[in-house]
Amino acid sequence: MALVAADDLHKTYQVGEVRVDALIGVSFAVEAGAFVSFVGPSGSGKTTLLNLIGCLDKPSAGSLRVAGTEVAGLDRRAGAEFRGRTIGFIFQDFNLLPVLSVYENIEYPLLMVQSLPAAERSARVLELLDAVGMRDQRDKFPDQISGGQKQRAAVARALVTRPALVLADEPTANLDQATAHQVIGLMKKMRDDFGTTFIFSTHDQRIVGEAEIIHTLEDGRLTGSRRRGEAAHG
Repeated sequence: MALVAADDLHKTYQVGEVRVDALIGVSFAVEAGAFVSFVGPSGSGKTTLLNLIGCLDKPSAGSLRVAGTEVAGLDRRAGAEFRGRTIGFIFQDFNLLPVLSVYENIEYPLLMVQSLPAAERSARVLELLDAVGMRDQRDKFPDQISGGQKQRAAVARALVTRPALVLADEPTANLDQATAHQVIGLMKKMRDDFGTTFIFSTHDQRIVGEAEIIHTLEDGRLTGSRRRGEAAHG
């Protein structure tokens, strides 16, 4: 069974009297343990799609199953609970809380969604600090570390709840090319070490080659899918 399965997915917004079709008949499947990228220009529907998968928004029509759950039918509370158990997020602007240290930022999701003893919280945070090479930065605050280090901390934070799926929306947009490739490589290593499925969006063609499976979105439609090294096909 696919970890994520979309069937004829539509998302329409009404902006005043203007109808915006953000997604039009999108269908795809993502297997557990995959490292998948949705690519396309700004406005192609990438962020809308990730928001639907992440239970931050609901589709207008179609089916969307994540980890065996039809997420379109979840109300706000159930969606939040499911999201907290199942999904981690990595954002292009890092979204680290400036008043918390690196350690505290990584620990924060555990305090919000899981009732774990302090010793287990500490063990998880330290494990991930080691995994992303940030233990020596644990007591620093976000404004004291580089962009690449912030994104490393964000990767650790996304994984600390041990989610089945991590969604990364333009995770390299604010990084230079070398650092971007390092962060993508780190996410792959985390996939290999923890078995987490990664879906990320990007319009950065320099990074597309790092994905194993690439889906192309244009004007809300899925126009092509390919494995790395293959020619695109509809």
